[in-house]
Amino acid sequence: MTLTITLKGKLSALVIVLVLAFSVLAPLVYPVDPHGVNLDSLREPPGIFTGHLFSGHPLGTDQEGRDILSRLLEGGKISISVSFLAALFAMTVGVSVGLVAGYRGGRTDTALMALCDLILAFPSLLLAIGVSVVLPPGTFTVMLAMASVGWASFARLIRGHVLVIKGSQFVDAARAVGASGPRILWAHILPQCMPLALTLMAVKLGGYIITEASLSFLGLGAQPPVATWGSMISQGMAYIYSAPWIAVLPGLAIALVAFCFNMLGEALGDSGAATNYWAEAAPALRPGKVGPDRQTP
Repeated sequence: MTLTITLKGKLSALVIVLVLAFSVLAPLVYPVDPHGVNLDSLREPPGIFTGHLFSGHPLGTDQEGRDILSRLLEGGKISISVSFLAALFAMTVGVSVGLVAGYRGGRTDTALMALCDLILAFPSLLLAIGVSVVLPPGTFTVMLAMASVGWASFARLIRGHVLVIKGSQFVDAARAVGASGPRILWAHILPQCMPLALTLMAVKLGGYIITEASLSFLGLGAQPPVATWGSMISQGMAYIYSAPWIAVLPGLAIALVAFCFNMLGEALGDSGAATNYWAEAAPALRPGKVGPDRQTP
């Protein structure tokens, strides 16, 4: 049982892992205080322009003399973790709703899909801003806002897949031997839906990175002095002409991570790696079987 993805998927995953690893291990690999103010180094350009790339401040300082590299690492830890938790929560809720709607059908399906259509009818960023405005600003608010508007797309996708496979032979075999509806749904149909859910989650993570940065840019995310990529761009806009690196560098970080997540999701979808992996790993009933070792009558 192996999980293989294309080269671009591997490279994208490697970049994401490296960014997250350096962000988490920042106190060890780059022990510079991201909140340390140095009035003698205000808006110092990156070391590549001053010839001090490996000493001083490799990526320069901001308007308060704070080291930009250390703030990028701190912001990466917050932005990626908040986006991942929001996507995970959205996937959990959306998959659950899609499974129930697709399997039950009838009025349950109609009501749940009407709610999904209502959410999907509005721009997700505007809905996330609306939720964030109602609640106190902070990382939890950003996570809740993104998850509350992101689950609908998971529900729609999974519901359609459940409608296709719930009439399959292995599902009929499970019913024939007396398996209950919840067991069929969660033990046999759910594993068949996970490849789609994981691929969509990987793709949506790129959008969540941008959404988190947008909310932080508007002041609805983590509050100062905590650094996030979006807040760094917001603070650097006033110096976009005199010290462009303050806003450009976190913007490049957002673009790189979002691009890698999109490439990873596309690679998973193109290669069918997630599908093959879950097809081997899941305990779902196969046609002609009611379990790993028992044949149907």
